[in-house]
Amino acid sequence: MILERYRVPLRRFMAVIAIAFGLVTILAGGRVLFGGVDPGYVVFRPLLMFNTAMGIAYVAAGVALWRDLPWSARAAGMILALNLAAFGLIGVLYASGGGVAGDSLRAMTFRCAVWLALLVGARLTRPLTGESA
Repeated sequence: MILERYRVPLRRFMAVIAIAFGLVTILAGGRVLFGGVDPGYVVFRPLLMFNTAMGIAYVAAGVALWRDLPWSARAAGMILALNLAAFGLIGVLYASGGGVAGDSLRAMTFRCAVWLALLVGARLTRPLTGESA
């Protein structure tokens, strides 16, 4: 467990990362979905829709971290699990020539790494009472 005096500042730092990541995800995905912006590579629309919707979950998890809510670590874990499931699916599609860009695999690798770090951080800085597993 992290020393109590560092716990809240670390959670706030992680919250800023999660919220910023979510807002950038929503903005980037929304621009391609609704604005007709061409990202310069093949867009697998279901993945784009998934990632854009997940941006909302990123912001919600970030707010939970900021407010020190007891379920924030579980939210980070669920986000990681969903991203890993999507990553596995697009990995299979990519390997079978299913129209998924290599950029999508790299982006999902980054998303999973960020949320793994946020999950570990949220678990290490969770309140002493109220938040289990």
